[in-house]
Amino acid sequence: MSFQTFLKEIKKGMPSPVYLVYTEDAFFQREAVEAIKGLVPAAERDFNFHTFDLLTKGEEIPTLMQILDVVNTVSFFGGRRFTVVVCNLQKLAKKDRERLHVYVSNPAGGSVLVMVHNGSLTKETREKFGALKPISLDINWIKQRAAIKEIEISADAIDYLMDLVGPDFGLLSAEIDKISLLGKKRINADDISDIIAGGRLYSIFDLVNALREGDPQRVLHIYKALKDTVEDYSLIGALNWQYGRNLNQRNRPSENEYLLRVFELLNKADIDIKSSGRTFPMEYLLIKLLRLQAGPS
Repeated sequence: MSFQTFLKEIKKGMPSPVYLVYTEDAFFQREAVEAIKGLVPAAERDFNFHTFDLLTKGEEIPTLMQILDVVNTVSFFGGRRFTVVVCNLQKLAKKDRERLHVYVSNPAGGSVLVMVHNGSLTKETREKFGALKPISLDINWIKQRAAIKEIEISADAIDYLMDLVGPDFGLLSAEIDKISLLGKKRINADDISDIIAGGRLYSIFDLVNALREGDPQRVLHIYKALKDTVEDYSLIGALNWQYGRNLNQRNRPSENEYLLRVFELLNKADIDIKSSGRTFPMEYLLIKLLRLQAGPS
């Protein structure tokens, strides 16, 4: 079961009394909690929406009995009460797992308890709560997020996004929102290069072509046009993706050797930016790539 399944449950008003969701990324945890919160009218949230964190820093960690007391309390406004355990279900003490299992076996009809587990479910957790049909928030998330925006995104476009933005799902979500404004139902890598990595005048493909042609004036001219609309780390990711399309495509050994040296330069630049946080001299990297293309002088 996937994030899309979770969203379907949200649309139905979360009819089940207990849910178990799990994820490797904090972004999905926040998305899940916000989606559930949106089901509760703002005027009722102080009474009908409660969050608990079993790994709260700087505050007293709630006990299972405190959580179950809230779950079993009759709603102040009538109807159902939404109680959310925010992440870190894996931190629940072993003695409390059996107590929670007892509750899950016979849950209160007027409440919805959503248990959010950080990381993959252990065998013990699956066995203990397997009847709940656990929902993973991670699987195929990019495609699912795009589907919510009523667009289909190709595998190439997903690879391009991941190289460009990295595994930051918050940034990926923002980029998918931008892509949805293109007005197309089917999105390929070529479709998104302009909106993410530059304006309509030049794209990342133009920059790579100029590098492969060994044209320094055109390379620097295109970079000047791109740098106001794209971050250096995103530009490096886009270069990495574009060069990667050519690797091992029946190239000669010398061509693959050239591409591997390109990746070494790009990887070093990427590490330099992310580790130091300083402004990176992209012109220096481009000159290195041009010299690599020219070969030994």
